[in-house]
Amino acid sequence: MLTKSSTELVRQQNSALVLAALRRARNLSHTEISAATGLASATVSAITAELERAGVIAKAEQQVQGGRGRPRVLFTPRRDCGYVIVVRISSDVVQYSLTDYGGTLLDRFEESRNHDQRGTAAFARTFVDALERLLQRSRLTRDRVLAISISSKGLVDADTDAARLLWSPVFGSEQLDFAALLAPEWRARVMLNNETLLVAQALAAEAERAPEGGFRSLAAISLGHSIGLGVARKGRFGEIDVAAPNFGHMLHAPSAGLCRCGAYGCIEAAAGFYGILRAAFEVPPDTIPAKFVPIAEMDKIAASARQGHRMAGYAFRQAGIALGNGISRMLSLYERMPIYVTGPGTRYFDLLHGGLEEGVSQSLQLRLQGAAEISVVLDEQRLVFDGHLERALGVIDGEIATAG
Repeated sequence: MLTKSSTELVRQQNSALVLAALRRARNLSHTEISAATGLASATVSAITAELERAGVIAKAEQQVQGGRGRPRVLFTPRRDCGYVIVVRISSDVVQYSLTDYGGTLLDRFEESRNHDQRGTAAFARTFVDALERLLQRSRLTRDRVLAISISSKGLVDADTDAARLLWSPVFGSEQLDFAALLAPEWRARVMLNNETLLVAQALAAEAERAPEGGFRSLAAISLGHSIGLGVARKGRFGEIDVAAPNFGHMLHAPSAGLCRCGAYGCIEAAAGFYGILRAAFEVPPDTIPAKFVPIAEMDKIAASARQGHRMAGYAFRQAGIALGNGISRMLSLYERMPIYVTGPGTRYFDLLHGGLEEGVSQSLQLRLQGAAEISVVLDEQRLVFDGHLERALGVIDGEIATAG
């Protein structure tokens, strides 16, 4: 027998389902909402009436083709009922974006990171100033922002209510608590996620909505200054569970050299840009890693490798082997799944591919079940942004539904 509390929980879950369906399709009729969510017609009627009264969704009439018959009644999210700020922190720039509740991009700007600027205190000041400037440009007040979604490479506090960066290639072991930084002036929900987790989130959402369906699991690996991993799997009740194991700092081989995390032999120490540069120029493995390697410098090493330069080719092959070994271990812990390779390092995938296949082939599981499908996805920035919106707007949907 359903108690009052369990009935309320079901109502909240159903309301969140309706909101998510409307955001993704933008305009849906009563019948289409019912089909998209699996909810009964009476339930949809009650939820849409409640959301319309709350000012979260709007109703409009669409004339049928030919002008005959009753017009279709369509429901759509009220895009101006709130806003989301998306911040992407990378090795060279910080990108600030503003979207409405419907997920439409309204404004965006980037600021170059000052690599001579040390520590989180200086960054925190520029970060807060940039958020204020983003609002001023669109003439919004802080109370109109429902969520601030931030991403970075590195290790993020696993507590979903926290927004604490524990370690990153940008700040090292100096931690940064974004929720504490913005309180109490900002009432918005502050969220922090590993960047490659968001890539996996976006890819899983795309796979889930694909006509063929059948999504079960996938992994995204980001190649660049850092090495990131995001794993998305369908949960027991059909929900998408996403995680970001600390793949780049898994042990590969001590000979890989000193990593930016301070340990020796991490996957990133061999496969990150600084690891490839170090191997190509035969720099001693205990050399302190470069904080930032320009793409132009990597392009020169890649050009040498393609021209047959032995050490340059060796550096990329060793990077591929490190990645392949890591992937084989990851798949042994999870299951065989498609692998999507993203990030600026994809421009060198032709040089990494041979070593990567060699590394992956060490897995008994893959030798028995067949090789995992590996695809290159070039537009990582779009995927990160889409992943931000999937998670942030999903949380907002839940909070609106909870508020009733």
